[in-house]
Amino acid sequence: MKRVSPYGSRVADYDSTMTPMIDVVFLLLVFFVWTASFRLAELNLPSELAPPIGTTDTDPLLAPPPEKDFDEIVIRLVSEGESIAWRLNEVPMVDRAEVTERLKAIAAIRRDAPVIVHPDPLVPLGAALDAFDAARLAGFDAVQFAVEETGP
Repeated sequence: MKRVSPYGSRVADYDSTMTPMIDVVFLLLVFFVWTASFRLAELNLPSELAPPIGTTDTDPLLAPPPEKDFDEIVIRLVSEGESIAWRLNEVPMVDRAEVTERLKAIAAIRRDAPVIVHPDPLVPLGAALDAFDAARLAGFDAVQFAVEETGP
């Protein structure tokens, strides 16, 4: 005669009692993942702007360069007898070549600055167009001509 095992009926019980425990473990896992902070602390991130830890004085090589800003650039053309005087933001310039070099230096800092060509009424159109071409060759896109308002 065959004996019935006392452990045979418990196999089915293990399956039914393990399911709630697995559910609880997964819920705890989801809870800890949602509440965990995965951001690194800012001081732990490597950067060129942060000084090395433990140094008190700043190294001039690590400091960022100063930010230069230009609201607008005005190329002024003034008729002085037979010649034309060039001015860049009221700084006298010798000729168009010097204006072009100065505009290239400014374009290296900020290319989106507006450039205004402001010729006197007695300045020939060719000189005003030379100023316009100098600004465009330097790399500026927003080049405008200044006009004087006339009364009603």
